[in-house]
Parts: sequence; C-alpha cells; structure tokens
Amino acid sequence: MSYRTYQKRTAALALAAALAGSGVLMAAPAAQADVQDVNYQCKTPIGNKGAVSPIDIKGVKSGSAYKITMSFQKGVSSSPVELGKGAMKPSAVIKLGGAETGSLPVSGPPNAEAVPANTPIKISDLSGTYTPAKSGKVTFTAGVLTIKALGTTTTCTPANSPKPSLTLDVKSAGGGGTSGGSQGAPSGGELPQTGPEDSAIALGTLGGTVLLAGAAGVLWLTRRNQAAR
Repeated sequence: MSYRTYQKRTAALALAAALAGSGVLMAAPAAQADVQDVNYQCKTPIGNKGAVSPIDIKGVKSGSAYKITMSFQKGVSSSPVELGKGAMKPSAVIKLGGAETGSLPVSGPPNAEAVPANTPIKISDLSGTYTPAKSGKVTFTAGVLTIKALGTTTTCTPANSPKPSLTLDVKSAGGGGTSGGSQGAPSGGELPQTGPEDSAIALGTLGGTVLLAGAAGVLWLTRRNQAAR
C-alpha cells in the first residue's frame, strides 16, 4: 500500500468516526415528505370532473403541536362562470395513519383574485394544527377536498389511494407511549381535536371548570349553614 493510499484511507476512517460520534450517521430523520400525485374525482353542480394534482404536505413544529400545510400544485376543478374575488372557499381533510388514526381538517383563505370561467381553479394552501396524542411515526395522506363557491359545493375524492405525503416522528405532549401500529381513538372514543375548534373546546372546558367550582361553593355554603344551626 502506497503512503498516499494510506493517508486517504486514514482520513476516510477518521471522517466516518467523527460523523458517527456526532450522531450524523445514526440519527433517523424526524420528517419525511414526498409529493404524491392525487387523482381527484369531483362531483360538481354541473356534473363529474376529474384531474390529477401533485400534493405536498409539510409540518412545522410549534410548541407541542405542528402546523400542517397542504399544497396543490395544479387545479382540480373549474367553474362555468367567473368566480369573483373571495367567492371560493376551500377546505380538506388529511388522513392520519401509523401511530394515530383519524383525520385532520385543514382550510385556506378565499381566492385572492377572480377565477375566469372554465379555467382550472387554483387551490390556496390549506393549513391546520395537529397535536399528537401518541408518540411514534404518524403519516399524513391527502383526503377529501371541498370547494364552496356561489352557494354551491363541489366535493373531490382521491380515487387512486395515494400514499402519504408526509411522515412525522412525533412525541405526545402528555408523554403517551410509542404505538406499535395503527391505533384507534384515545380513551373517551374521540381523537384529539385539531384546528380552529380547539378554542371552542377550551372554552367549554373552562365553562365546565367554573360550573364545578360553583357547585363546590354551593355545597360548602350548605354545610356551613347546617353547622351554624
């Protein structure tokens, strides 16, 4: 072995050892995103239509939750009449798999510009908040898309059983154990709430707490009155 070859091999081994020591070689990715082609079949007020759009789903951690964003790279439907600015409101559901099962509602703003008649409708990015209830790998797959415009509703359903567009390795805020596979709803029979309904649920919980505190106060006053007699 020549001295030059020995130097190269020694340097390669040293680099590999340094990377392994820093965890670069051993660390598993926390997220994996793959753009998936989704064959949407849409039921519109003027008949059935279909189109394929690449779907990209991304997740950004925010505290103990994740902001999930679903992006459409092509339009999937059209309107026989022009849609004025703000006339269309899109929403969708993202199917959860792996450590959790269920669905995540996502929504987006109305169209910022008018959409000409008989042209593909560009769907704005749809987003929602996902809070893990289990620890483990969770997949996110494009589900049903709903477009509301001019008092009508168009429903687009994936017809090609698309693969997940995103996989996240998550940890629940409550320290839930790692799931070995697809799980049902958590105790209570309900999935963790995600999206804008969180505020309403939190408000309802707060109201319940106040109600319980009020009942305890009444009970305490009643006992005090009895003791005074």
